[in-house]
Amino acid sequence: MAYSPTFLDAAAIVVAFVILNRLFAKKPAGPLPPGPKGLPLIGNMLDMPTSHEWKTFTQWGQRWGGIVSVTMLGQPYVILNSAKHANDMLEKKSSIYSSRPVIAVGGELVGWNRTLALLPYGNTFREYRRMIFQLIGSKKNMERFAPLVDSKTRDFISEVYREPEGLLKHIRKCAGAIILMMSHGYQIKDEEDPFVELVNEAMEQFAICTAPGAFLANIFPALAHIPAWFPGAGFKKTAAAWRKTLDQMCEDPHQFVKQQIASGANVPNFTSKNLEGDITPERELIVRNAASSLYAGGADTTVSAINTFFLAMTLYPEIQAKAQAEIEAVIGNDRLPTAEDRDNLPYVNAVFLETLRWNNVAPLGIPHRLIEDDVHDGYYLPKGTIVIANIWQMLHDPETYPDPGSFNPDRFLSYPGHEPELDPRTMVFGFGRRICPGLQLADASVFLSVAMSLAVFNIAKVVENGQVLEPSTDYTSGTVSHPPPYKCDIKPRSAKAEALLQQIQEQKHHD
Repeated sequence: MAYSPTFLDAAAIVVAFVILNRLFAKKPAGPLPPGPKGLPLIGNMLDMPTSHEWKTFTQWGQRWGGIVSVTMLGQPYVILNSAKHANDMLEKKSSIYSSRPVIAVGGELVGWNRTLALLPYGNTFREYRRMIFQLIGSKKNMERFAPLVDSKTRDFISEVYREPEGLLKHIRKCAGAIILMMSHGYQIKDEEDPFVELVNEAMEQFAICTAPGAFLANIFPALAHIPAWFPGAGFKKTAAAWRKTLDQMCEDPHQFVKQQIASGANVPNFTSKNLEGDITPERELIVRNAASSLYAGGADTTVSAINTFFLAMTLYPEIQAKAQAEIEAVIGNDRLPTAEDRDNLPYVNAVFLETLRWNNVAPLGIPHRLIEDDVHDGYYLPKGTIVIANIWQMLHDPETYPDPGSFNPDRFLSYPGHEPELDPRTMVFGFGRRICPGLQLADASVFLSVAMSLAVFNIAKVVENGQVLEPSTDYTSGTVSHPPPYKCDIKPRSAKAEALLQQIQEQKHHD
């Protein structure tokens, strides 16, 4: 009978590799940080959660402290549960903590390692960031896009007014409309837009294929090299299908820009600017991938944040009313808030900050990889250690944020006897040289969505058959975490608010 390989054979190969690695590895110069005790050879593989990892990591932190380590098949992982450790390591020593690990399924097989999120630290990474920073990396650079953000946010609240039950669809459309105009000069279609649908599909796949516990091959990258026909290698078929989605997401908008340039109909944008002059195919690939990094990275995270805001307002009507009262007192009810009003709306800004903190969009960010040996607080971290920042725990640390589970914007206000709590933006956008280059865009667009929505809508729980529907706050797992599906009742908060919404619709119709 012919020999038929099994997944156990693959596991045996992995174990053999680990044993050889142990035999030839140099002796550690000191202890790793504390953590759960592992088993021989496989280490902590059985301890590693497969979903909502931040909850387990938080429990480990409560037992072992702000810096915890586990080892899986010889690979050390360090989990940072405190903002201090994250700042001391990922910020102050960013020169050695800024690379990315090999995420075999999401990075190598699907291909996200060509985008900024998973790109290893080096010259190409720095060039991507330089290009994006020139576009939106500072408040000054963002100023020229203020009219675009304002216009698309007005369209958003108009769409919610027209079809409130399609809230999530409208949030996705608004996020896509802003970023695709900036990245590719693309005006999205009124109905289902193919580019928006592409990025939504690709980002759903990204959230799964890059999560630490989603695939065994993400924990032990050698498994990515087993043949696709091998038992247990079904993940390779999935990755191949998802790679096609990513390829299309990167290539289709890029080809759109090239066609617009050729026809003389191009609207100036990030891609067209960087395609000017004689460029090599290699340079064009960098431009394409940097542009796709821009709109893929911004779309899904913005959607999660704005969706979280609507969920919070559904659950906390008294906070909604307080923010609306501030808008009326400062602006009145004859116009919508603008970016220029922000400094005069401290409570509305606090609602925005609490939205970022309460259920942050990327609970663990994306892991960092140490590029040389380091000693931190007496612990030895060897080169290649994978470092995970448990941002969710940092934003729910009761020492920093009392009663962290409660949505309480007052925590960010200054008043007699109270200093504002730590600004969550110091954590939610990442750390060091890996901080999100689109943070200024996210800050501006999410704030304006919050302010305009509060100005015109009352957001409430839905009542069906006499029963009040209580929304769940059990967020999805994955690299980017979203609220669960929920219902909310969205209505114009006054006759004047409805008149403003109707004016937007009439203006859009005339345009």
